[in-house]
Amino acid sequence: MKRLHIETFGCQMNAHDSERVAEVMRRAGYEMAATADQADLLIFNTCSIRESAENKLYSVLGRLRPLKERRSDLIIAVGGCVGQQQGHRLLRRVPHLDVVFGPDDIPALPDLVLRIQHGFPPIARTELDTDDPFFLPIDRAKGEASPSAFVTIMKGCDERCTFCIVPHVRGPERYRAAADVKNEVARLCAGGVSEVVLLGQTVNSYDGGCTFAELLARLDRVEGLRRLRYTSPHPRHVDPAVARAHAELPSLCEHVHLPVQSGSDRVLRRMLRRHTRAEYLDRVRLLRDACPGLGLTTDFIVGFPGEMPEDFEATLSLVEEVRFDGAFSFKFSRRPGTAALDLEDDVPEAEKDRRLALLMATVDGIAARKRQDRLGEVHEVLITGPSKLGGTQLTGRTRRNDAVNFHPPPDRAGDSRECAVGAFVPVELMRVTAHAFEGRLAAQA
Repeated sequence: MKRLHIETFGCQMNAHDSERVAEVMRRAGYEMAATADQADLLIFNTCSIRESAENKLYSVLGRLRPLKERRSDLIIAVGGCVGQQQGHRLLRRVPHLDVVFGPDDIPALPDLVLRIQHGFPPIARTELDTDDPFFLPIDRAKGEASPSAFVTIMKGCDERCTFCIVPHVRGPERYRAAADVKNEVARLCAGGVSEVVLLGQTVNSYDGGCTFAELLARLDRVEGLRRLRYTSPHPRHVDPAVARAHAELPSLCEHVHLPVQSGSDRVLRRMLRRHTRAEYLDRVRLLRDACPGLGLTTDFIVGFPGEMPEDFEATLSLVEEVRFDGAFSFKFSRRPGTAALDLEDDVPEAEKDRRLALLMATVDGIAARKRQDRLGEVHEVLITGPSKLGGTQLTGRTRRNDAVNFHPPPDRAGDSRECAVGAFVPVELMRVTAHAFEGRLAAQA
């Protein structure tokens, strides 16, 4: 049996796509390899949102050239957003590359690989399924034990944020039929999944025969579904019905990742975000009024073209006002295919670094104080596996999406079902770490 190794760069959508790649190649006769050296087929599923991720890809591909020279039968493929964006240009830039494919071409991957094995020249296929959208269903291997699953409900994006490459590489919005979404969630739950994360570039703009709030309600009734999440919503599409869903649906978790990007209206206009600071704050109040104690995280970009010191101060003041539980923060980088490429990148790199460090310190400081205030609380934790801290520690997440590490009692540290992956256990939050909690098992209610 041939062996496959996948490396993933980027967001949860890319991680989800990598799982689908593994599934289609498994049906084609491949099994997973732990390292690149053990593989007959190397696949890099890529992200082009940040320049650093694309540069990392080229660095990795460059280091693989000696391996390819030693093993002429090794097949190297690049998929994802860089594959979609670069296409044949990528083949010209990396002569030892065999296959380039886009996110919508995953079902064709076994055929593309077979053509290379039969002696065809390197091939690029980057066709968007805009005319006849296809959503590849999840096909987990028998016995796969993960209690959580990503389910794509839409592809593409109709927003035109000037910093973002997604509409260019993923196309316009296409929606999966609500019945298909519900059937897949039901099938996953029947197979042991208890948590589902709905995926979409602007997931709450969903329009697949019902509204997003209506879809949440339909999925809440699926037998076996304990937790329902979604990512990433756009502030424009957060409405009272979605807020009420957080108050009324038992499975819908108390966490929302709601990207804002900047706290300055002037910068938001240049970003073409199509919401103001006041509108963002209104959406936050709507969600928190419906769901007190909601965990709220966000995204920021610093150093966007034209961002003045007072614009950055507005971002810091937004952080102080909203008091986020965490944020993904990045420096602006110019990306081909985006409207911001035509804007002068006029914030010096050193100033971007300073602003980013200050923003991250501000967010992290507030988040740490909020976590400190919650010590002593008991939360239901879904165990996802062994902790990266080692030993017998386990790790999992609360409904608010807090990461929690804890030790099972010594007499239950083995393979007890009570502390197995996928189990729900009450954990008392005992100590704050960098971006997580340490806790201890509490008595069952």
